[in-house]
Amino acid sequence: MKDFQFPFVKTKVEGLTTKFNLEDPVERRKYFEAKVGPEIEKIRDYLHDGTFVSFLLGKKNSGKGTYSKLFMEAIGHEHLAHVSIGDVIRKADQDLRDPAKKDALVAEMRRRYRGFITIEEVVETILSRSQQKLLPTEAILALLEIEIDHLEHKAVFIDGFPRNMDQVSLSLFFRALMGYRDDPDFFVFIDLPEAVIDERMKYRVICPICKTPRNIRLLRTKNVGYDVATKEFYLMCDTPSCNQARMIPKEGDSQGIESIRERITIDDQVMRSLLGLQGVPKVYLRNSLPVDQAREYVDDYEITPAYAYRYDAASQHVNITEEPYTAADDDGKKSYSLLPPPVVVALIKQVAQILP
Repeated sequence: MKDFQFPFVKTKVEGLTTKFNLEDPVERRKYFEAKVGPEIEKIRDYLHDGTFVSFLLGKKNSGKGTYSKLFMEAIGHEHLAHVSIGDVIRKADQDLRDPAKKDALVAEMRRRYRGFITIEEVVETILSRSQQKLLPTEAILALLEIEIDHLEHKAVFIDGFPRNMDQVSLSLFFRALMGYRDDPDFFVFIDLPEAVIDERMKYRVICPICKTPRNIRLLRTKNVGYDVATKEFYLMCDTPSCNQARMIPKEGDSQGIESIRERITIDDQVMRSLLGLQGVPKVYLRNSLPVDQAREYVDDYEITPAYAYRYDAASQHVNITEEPYTAADDDGKKSYSLLPPPVVVALIKQVAQILP
């Protein structure tokens, strides 16, 4: 965002010379403990009895899901959840089509929903496949409250709300609306260059099982495969329970950022409006650092590499090369993009400061 300078958060630790492999889940755990061990323990202690509500704010494809899931990887999943509004609506669509679940969901919605159209109209709108644009905010709030109630008092990262300017005022009071009373709430602002969003979209893949996102050019998994028939390289999911499932492109991403330009503009307006909000703690995350300043704040291995692949037919092995990935930020300054783990280190540091 050109009008607001997000602060730099230093992840470099003096005297720590270990170079961690951030592609490896085991290495990432060691990395987080080395970089922010005390902060992790403080957050874990707090979550034994307390919760929080965090609103993730950033342009579409800015990494909200990735950062919150890595936060949970570092802290532990037991007391944390990532709630995507899009996923909540899709789940409601599935449940309404399931005769065994429809009546229970409609009954819960009747108990919670207050709005200007009937429940029957809400159900029809959800099932119309155009719910992303037409579903009223009041119905979204009811579905979100239902989802959070099912999480059994977990702290939540809310992804996708507020989605437009009309929802901003409701987000300010959402903690009270869903009964979280005195638990802390805060906004997480994510800033990264549009050039990086474009690259993330064009090369993004997701696991068909756990839905974890990665990027074949900028954020690979530990294991990379090669499809001899199609002559394509592919990533294999790191999550042990997924058994190295082949990750697949996300539909509609091939055109990059221009396919979501209208959404990007709205997201920017929402962020700008909430940056000036008083009375609610704010966390600032930045994905990029100017090339001439980056190494003052981060270690070399925390900078995003750009990957290239070559298949050796004789050994049936994928050879991987890398070099630092650079992109112009929104002011035109040459910058390094950061891998997700150092961004999450900045998130952990700031959340630990916010929690009592």
